[in-house]
Amino acid sequence: MDVSRLATTVAWGGFALAFVLGFAASRGNVCSMGAISDVVNMRHWGRMRTWLLAVAVAILGASLLQAFGLVDLSKSIFQRPRLNWVSAVVGGFAFGVGMTIAGGCANRTLIRIAGGSLRSLVVFAFLGISAYMTLKGLFGQWRVTYLDPFAIDFTRFGLKSQTLPAVLAKVAGIEARTALFATTALAVGALLVFVFMDPRFRRKGDQIAVGIVIGLIVTAGWYLTGHIGYAENPDTLEMTFFGTNSRMAESVSFVAPIAYTLELLLLWTDKSLGVSFGIASTLGMIAGALACALHARTLRLEGFVSATDTWQHLLGAALMGFGGVTALGCTFGQGLTGVSTLSIGSLLAVGAIAGGAAATMKYQYWREVRRG
Repeated sequence: MDVSRLATTVAWGGFALAFVLGFAASRGNVCSMGAISDVVNMRHWGRMRTWLLAVAVAILGASLLQAFGLVDLSKSIFQRPRLNWVSAVVGGFAFGVGMTIAGGCANRTLIRIAGGSLRSLVVFAFLGISAYMTLKGLFGQWRVTYLDPFAIDFTRFGLKSQTLPAVLAKVAGIEARTALFATTALAVGALLVFVFMDPRFRRKGDQIAVGIVIGLIVTAGWYLTGHIGYAENPDTLEMTFFGTNSRMAESVSFVAPIAYTLELLLLWTDKSLGVSFGIASTLGMIAGALACALHARTLRLEGFVSATDTWQHLLGAALMGFGGVTALGCTFGQGLTGVSTLSIGSLLAVGAIAGGAAATMKYQYWREVRRG
């Protein structure tokens, strides 16, 4: 393929994948915060099993791409040998708190915008501003100064990445490929056993289909940016990832892409900017969810109900923007895309996101009980 067209191909591919994702997630009522809420408040694991099925499929797909040399996941932000563990924990916890206060994570915000939620449109704007401030602004200075210095350098232990297969290969003294297959088999097998051990879930074909589709979309995102979009740059004669903001292999994520979407809209005449995989995915997610809302005839406008409702959503949006960038991803960016690489940092961030959400839900319940 002509390299001059690669960035455009990657962007349109991201839009198409996200369109399907938006339609499927909207149709299947997929929401990571909702899944955590079901478990914490009602001990119901239905939506969480759908999410974990998507995780299993994404891990299997990403590992196969890595094993057969189709994508080098070490060229993604998740497998870098430096693990910023404090950033992962603090950012993940902040994101978990934020998405609970705001009533949904980043991908749910996009779905609700498509459904006519003016509240989510405001959350989108403030999340993007906060994320951009964490990437390049005031929050970013705080992140770099106070959080990122606390890190573990895996190269000190003779490891080239911060992944579970790399650790297994080092400890057990086996080949990297063997360690990758062993870790993948263990992780995917355990997830699938847990997901399908519930006979009620096994009868929910629509939820099973949604989980599989989401996992395959994450896999396809890796292939699109890490294989199709990876080519020699004729200007520098170096291998380059075309069409991604990070200039690395990427898959589905939404916090930083929302920030880059706002940047593109604000600086439209800046010829150095363009529609990337992440930006196209953000727009595709909204378009897919809109198609679902129109098909189901559920489109309706809704706004804030009170001043308290307003400031809570603004606070939640700010925390999600800061937390998502600091933790290197949201519930999709880390919970699916990051975890699919079997990165230790991703697992740490996901645990912090779940912990932040669960703690906030417990506090909200305690407050309501105390009020009466």
